[in-house]
Amino acid sequence: MTSNARVCIIPGDGAAPEAMSASLQVLDALDLPIEFDSVPPGIELLDLSIAEREALIRERVDNSDTALFGSSDGTTPGAQYLRWGKLTFANVRPIRWRPGFHSPLQDPSDIDYVIVRENLEDMYVGVMGEAKKLLDAGLTDPRSRLPLGASEGRFAAKIITRPGTEQVARFACELALQRSGRLTVSAKTNMLPATDRWFCEIAREISEEYAGVEYEEFIVDDMAHRLVVRPQDIDVLLLPNLYGDILSDLGAGTIGGLGLAPSGCYGHEFAYFESAHGTAPDLAGKGTINPTATLLSAAMMLRHLHLKDAADRLERALEHVYLSNSDLTPDQGGAASTERFADAVIGAL
Repeated sequence: MTSNARVCIIPGDGAAPEAMSASLQVLDALDLPIEFDSVPPGIELLDLSIAEREALIRERVDNSDTALFGSSDGTTPGAQYLRWGKLTFANVRPIRWRPGFHSPLQDPSDIDYVIVRENLEDMYVGVMGEAKKLLDAGLTDPRSRLPLGASEGRFAAKIITRPGTEQVARFACELALQRSGRLTVSAKTNMLPATDRWFCEIAREISEEYAGVEYEEFIVDDMAHRLVVRPQDIDVLLLPNLYGDILSDLGAGTIGGLGLAPSGCYGHEFAYFESAHGTAPDLAGKGTINPTATLLSAAMMLRHLHLKDAADRLERALEHVYLSNSDLTPDQGGAASTERFADAVIGAL
């Protein structure tokens, strides 16, 4: 897709619209063959009912080729539709240190890996309730390690399916072949054989279909340790939903924070892109939120739209600004406003 692409812009809530506004100024400077369709930020949607807001987002998304999403505190709907409605099963979170990023690690120079997080299953299916229902239904057995007072407890179901795991494992294998060929898979295999060990077994089976993929596997506890002490050993890391959510934020911390962390969610027929950080309500209205994560997410979007040259230009401009170390936002040790940072990126283009 090289012309007439339609992108739905969903600014979101809190400080996210400020990051989105600055990012759109940069994208406009790239003179892209894209039509941007911007939804109002959440604060401007409050006169609509939640059903009306959901219908608005759904219509605009359905009429677009992709979407660039800010972050939502619930005021702006759409996250669930983009994910489960559009079946975007693979959440891709690149963890890459670039010169100028203020990492807390002594030597982050070799950090360059990608987390592929299964995006639809695991404990995010929303099957929850009173533990007494499990007991009354006979869904426990003598091996269950139920605590005292379980009849007054609550549960959340962890559901892993073969089709869901197979499709995200294939996605991860194909991504690995575009990089070094190394695929690492991690879960709590020692304690959760019915779900986590099965997830890894299926992933291993799928990896054997791909000549050139080198498979390795670690318990998720060990994986958390490795991402801090030896992140350079990882290239493509496949994780179930919950662990992927947690460890991708850990990875972002090693390169300099969530303000630098992009992501993309891919399905068979649709993909959308969003920064990994939240709405940052403490920064709302201050004009200091870092738009880097949104801009890097936009670069992922441009590659998805086969606009590689524009994506490369955008990333080079960002790298130039970080190397200059003069127009950085407060989270990166600078004093620049969001707008000043964006202007510096535009100047570097």
